[in-house]
Formats: sequence, C-alpha cells, structure tokens
Amino acid sequence: MLVLGIESSCDETAAAVVRNGRELLSNVIASQVGVHARYGGVVPEIASRKHIEAIAPVITQALMEASLTLDQIDGVAVTRGPGLIGSLLVGLSAAKALSYVRRLPLVGVNHLEGHVAAIFLTDCSPPAFPFVALVVSGGHTTIYLVENYHRFTVLGQTRDDAAGEAFDKAAKLLEIGYPGGVMIDRLSQQGDRTAYPFPRAMRDSLDFSFSGLKTSLLMSLRKKGAPFSPTELPDVAASYQEAIVDVLVDKTIRAAADQSVSRVVVCGGVAANTRLREHFRDEAARFDIELFVPPPLLCTDNAGMIAVVGEHLLNEGYRDGLELNAVSRWPPSR
Repeated sequence: MLVLGIESSCDETAAAVVRNGRELLSNVIASQVGVHARYGGVVPEIASRKHIEAIAPVITQALMEASLTLDQIDGVAVTRGPGLIGSLLVGLSAAKALSYVRRLPLVGVNHLEGHVAAIFLTDCSPPAFPFVALVVSGGHTTIYLVENYHRFTVLGQTRDDAAGEAFDKAAKLLEIGYPGGVMIDRLSQQGDRTAYPFPRAMRDSLDFSFSGLKTSLLMSLRKKGAPFSPTELPDVAASYQEAIVDVLVDKTIRAAADQSVSRVVVCGGVAANTRLREHFRDEAARFDIELFVPPPLLCTDNAGMIAVVGEHLLNEGYRDGLELNAVSRWPPSR
C-alpha cells in the first residue's frame, strides 16, 4: 500500500509517501523557523498563512521524490489534531480535496499516535507491543503504555507545561535565540550540568511539572539583577537542561518497570535533544531496557509518521468522509 501523508499541526508543512507502513519513499518538510524567530515562538495566524503557501508545492515535491503520481497512491492520511486549529485546517482541506477529486480513501490521524509510529520508519527492528512510550515535544509531555497502533493508556502527563515549552521559555528569558530547545542543547554542551541546583518536581509521581523550573530560572535572573554573562550561560543552560532530562528519563524508566515492560520508545521533537538521548542510552543499559529513538529528522513533526498510522487504519477498514474536522486535544480519533 502506498499512502500519502500530510502534516500541518504547527509550523511545519509536510508531505511524505510511505510504502506498507515501513518504507519512507519521500519526506518533504517546509519549515517556518525563520519566519517565527523574530517573535520567539510560533504565531498561529502567520503559521496558517504560510501553510497555505506551502501545502501544494510540498505535496507535489513529495510525489516527485517518490517517483509516483497521484494515480498510484492508495490512500491519504492527514493529521486531524491535536495542534493549532488554523494550521490543521490547511492540511485537512488539502487532503479532503485530493480525496474527493481523485476518489482516494481518506483517514484522519492523531498527531501523537504519529510521533510514536515514527519508530516504525527506522532501519532497526521495530519494538514489539506492548511498549512504554514517552512523547515529549513543545506541546506534549506524556508517558503511554502502547498496546497497538491505536491503543494508548496514559501513565503520566504534565500538569502544566510541556518540556519543549519549558526549553523555549528559558531560551527567551536567557535571550539566546530561537528555537529555544535547539539553542539550549548547543549551548549546554560547553557547560557544567551541576553548576545550578534547579528543582526536579513531583519526584514521587509519574506526572510532570515544569512551571516551577521556569519560575526558578526567572527568580535566579531577578536575584542576579542582570543578564547572565557569556561565560555563565553554558552552565545555566546545562543545569536547566539537566533538570528537565533527569525527570523525563527517571519517570519513563520507572513507568516501564511498573508495567513490567522492557521496551521504551522516546519520540517527539524534544527527543532530538542530544543530552536526553545520551542519558536514556545510559539508563536503558543500566536497567536492561531496549531503547528505541527515531533519528532526529523523524522526531520533529513530519508526514511520514502520519502515513504509517494511516496505512494501518486504512488496512483495518477505517475511512473518513469529507466531514472530517480538526480536533485540538487528546484522546485519539479512534
């Protein structure tokens, strides 16, 4: 089966073609990082307008790179949420138009299911079900027990801010640039992870809270009365990042132990963080856990992951009509 995937949940316009849920034939992503950098974050209205400009060229390029035409596509899978409503509607409108004109089966896919499914596009042997998955991004920080492609049980989730949002807000406070997570990752590689004692919240729970961590950084700045110097910034970034990484790794490993599961998937945009990947590798080896992390390009928003879930939904007989609409929250559509 050849599935065209379309993703537009935030600020990346993406299209991809996947064969049989495993083979990525093309993966085209139009990023808006340069557009939103001046604002220090994604501006929803601007993101929607940029999606409108990019959606047709991105789909055309994805088909071209796969050496296919629409006549050869067996179905269309599109992100229906969660995400920015205006952004989602652009991808949905394009997918529904293709489905209607070409009479192609259409299926809406939950964005978070897609992030987990990205691991099935890697060259390594995929994890067997069940496994524990940490989905960690700018909008989501949740641990799931994953029993199949569509059956997820929440084991722990953030009570306030997502980890990616905590990275972005810290970068804005420190005035080190955008996107925040990438800038902190780079800067921290020259820093001392133990230099500043930032808090680790909710140690006895599998839930997360990062609002206190952000407040701690803000209070450190106010107490100092001036911006951190260029020589201090790497230590601040490394210590702040370590506070986030510590709780993400500790709670995910604990969740796997609680479920008696020896397989862990780490996915979502923050899973591209070098320190998070390193710390997970160390702890997985320590506790004899099989660790699965997609390559960085498949951690960030992409359409290949949407096509993987879509292929399984289509094979299971699911179909959506032209009334398919955007949704902003979990749970999944299926």
